[in-house]
Amino acid sequence: MRFLPVNRQSILVELADLQQTLALLGALQAQSIEGVQELVPAARTILVQFAPHIISTAQLVNRIAACDLNGEVQRSDVLVQIPVRYDGEDLAEVAQILGISPEEVVSRHTGSEWAVAFTGFAPGFAYLSGGDPIFNVPRRATPRTKVPAGAVALAGTFSAVYPQASPGGWQIIGVTDEAMWDLSRDLPALLQPGYRVRFVDMGAIEKEAAGVDQSSGAGLNVSQSAIPQAQAASNMQAPAEDAPALQVRATGLLTLFQDLGRHGQAGQGVSASGAMDQAALKTANRLVGNASNWPALETVGGGLSLQSRGEQVLAITGAQAPITITNAAGQSWVASSDCALALADGDTVTIGQPTAGARCYVAVRGGYQVQPVLGSAATDTLANVGPPALQRGQWLGVQPAVHTVVADAALPVQGLPAADAEVVLDVELGPRTDWFTPEAVALLASQRWQVTPQSNRVGLRLAGEQALSRAITTELPSEGTPLGAIQVPASGQPVLFLADHPLTGGYPVIGCVAAHHLDLAGQIPVGAWIRFNPIRAFAELTPAVAD
Repeated sequence: MRFLPVNRQSILVELADLQQTLALLGALQAQSIEGVQELVPAARTILVQFAPHIISTAQLVNRIAACDLNGEVQRSDVLVQIPVRYDGEDLAEVAQILGISPEEVVSRHTGSEWAVAFTGFAPGFAYLSGGDPIFNVPRRATPRTKVPAGAVALAGTFSAVYPQASPGGWQIIGVTDEAMWDLSRDLPALLQPGYRVRFVDMGAIEKEAAGVDQSSGAGLNVSQSAIPQAQAASNMQAPAEDAPALQVRATGLLTLFQDLGRHGQAGQGVSASGAMDQAALKTANRLVGNASNWPALETVGGGLSLQSRGEQVLAITGAQAPITITNAAGQSWVASSDCALALADGDTVTIGQPTAGARCYVAVRGGYQVQPVLGSAATDTLANVGPPALQRGQWLGVQPAVHTVVADAALPVQGLPAADAEVVLDVELGPRTDWFTPEAVALLASQRWQVTPQSNRVGLRLAGEQALSRAITTELPSEGTPLGAIQVPASGQPVLFLADHPLTGGYPVIGCVAAHHLDLAGQIPVGAWIRFNPIRAFAELTPAVAD
């Protein structure tokens, strides 16, 4: 085992191969370590996220190093059979790469049993291992901008089914109607880690069925989960006509429900998501007397306008932006942020363009009427999990206020960056710093990086005058990526992962933004400049040697 630093709350354990990875995962699941909060297994690594106030990094490394990797990986009793139409657009190319016929590709793909090794990339996306040894297929040289939902594909030694339409570079050999991700199920992801999987050639079954009497009931035993996916939009029900509510008069660029995120869903390929500036969300809730973890509205760039039906108490925190209240008679006045705002029936509150920071948070006393998805009301824009973005004219129900008092005004956060400002983010180097040249590591800190318009809740795409060059140029097997990871794709221009980042990634992470600067990173607007300040050098973690 090799132990690599990630950040104060995470380490990456690297192993020799997938078999060892699964053996360690089984050992850690069989005898849980106090303080470990999440395990994100991948092809040759496990990202271990932990609570440093419960267990130290050194203690954790020693506990993991003592695990036995010689035990057999337990096979699940669950077998899922997936019907496939083998008419994928890359089938002929895959056959050519492997030196066999397309018919033999299908025969070998259906002729062996696969197993779910780990999940990632998207909710319900399972990496399947253990197929025919012939399968070792390179990804496409140019990834597709859109792979259809249900595409059955190969990459390296793995097979997978795309749960939803998304970009991707895997080789498509077929398609299935089976729903990989369905929020109406108790476990939305059809394929869970450890499950056994068999692919079934529907073309062959249909040919056989044409000449066989099916009246006996004998036939293909496949799971019956191909039902329409539950829509997150159903989580928002219109309030009664006489009930207290807020009507969305304008949405701004993008307004979403957010809370502190849905943790503990890595086994289904779902990352935590949640508010980009969690301190601002907590403050907004406290100001109106709510529990600090309740859902609030997160709006980016200004422009959100809400009209009150009945009397409401709101608080707006986060980015520094002008706030205007207009009553039913058309009279307007300027209001303050970071304090409780009383709205009368018919009052409209509007948030203007931020002068510093990017995102504002709007809490209402009593809380919004919104149903959680997988235990959270956060909207994950990458995974398409959670309530949909607000729409103009939409009514937002408000819960009855609890018997608490609103809090005193809070001090506005100082030092939020303007659109052309420079902000310094502390960085902990690792886990793949040694994949870059010493010059690149120095350049990460010495050069400033501009936030490009392609940035969003998934991450800040950065542009620098010079690109970061790699010392190791081989392909990195997918591995877990934490919030704040600075991933460097082939272009050498880094991406800073934010709340809606993918659970796993295939590009090396040179460093991670320190936890105390994550909220600040979530407030950096497009056009601002970032300087990275390394506060911890990269060094492998070494288990203590017993006397």
